Amino acid sequence: MTATSSTDATPRHLLLATDFSARCDRALDRAAQLTGEWQAELVALNVLAPTAPDQALAWASGENEEQLLHMARKQLARDLAAMPVPATLRIVHGSDAAAAIRDTATAIQADLVITGVSCSEALGRLLLGSTVENLARSLPQPLLVVHDRARQAYRRILVASDFSESSRHALLTTARLFPGRELILYHAYASPLAGLADAPPSPGDGIVAKESECAAFLAASALPAGVKVRPVIEYGPVESTLTRYVREHEIELVALGSHGGSRIMSLLLGSTAAKLLDWLPCDTLLVREPRAKA
Repeated sequence: MTATSSTDATPRHLLLATDFSARCDRALDRAAQLTGEWQAELVALNVLAPTAPDQALAWASGENEEQLLHMARKQLARDLAAMPVPATLRIVHGSDAAAAIRDTATAIQADLVITGVSCSEALGRLLLGSTVENLARSLPQPLLVVHDRARQAYRRILVASDFSESSRHALLTTARLFPGRELILYHAYASPLAGLADAPPSPGDGIVAKESECAAFLAASALPAGVKVRPVIEYGPVESTLTRYVREHEIELVALGSHGGSRIMSLLLGSTAAKLLDWLPCDTLLVREPRAKA
């Protein structure tokens, strides 16, 4: 494996998926920040569906599709008017938001898809239901789910790892997208004796082996020159230890691979994906392993 060149490393095309909700304003702000940082091109996408109150009333009053598209374009243009970077508007009509996002990402050759946690029905289903698994498995591009306000460029970035090839790809992708930052490589483990009643688990059980495994993982990862990675290994269930670490250390972005061999990756492949997105008090970058099958 060779290091990615600086030219190839810089994302050129970003796709922002929005449903016009207030929470998606945070994704819009982050998309603007990243567009400026990378000097990229931004496409803002809305999948038109009769779910927002004004659109629902328009459908009920007999507005035709062209009128609804015009309404959506005006609202998206208003949302983008105050952005410090230019953006291209794109409106599509359809009931399958995930398919529309995938198709648009392919059409514009997006390097990253950005969206937010929404309370509306359309994107609520997208981000809080089985479509998370669908996108994590089938979207070739990394998916950035924005929770927090874009106060500044990402500085404190954590990559959760189970030392699988999937988490290696997540680490390399994160290093490529965010050069110059120290990355935290985070691993949580439980003692192999944790299930034995006569052998209480101890945080020290297996720590030497885990440190050795982590060192071997990093040595084999062929990170680009100059990338600094600080390993952190903690004892306990990943759901609680990772969330606590993020809060205590004010982590701004957590990167996760979408295919792997342990619980930290299987969280993204089942019904607990929504819980993980809710629990982590920061933005989440989902990176699908290229070899993973949809």
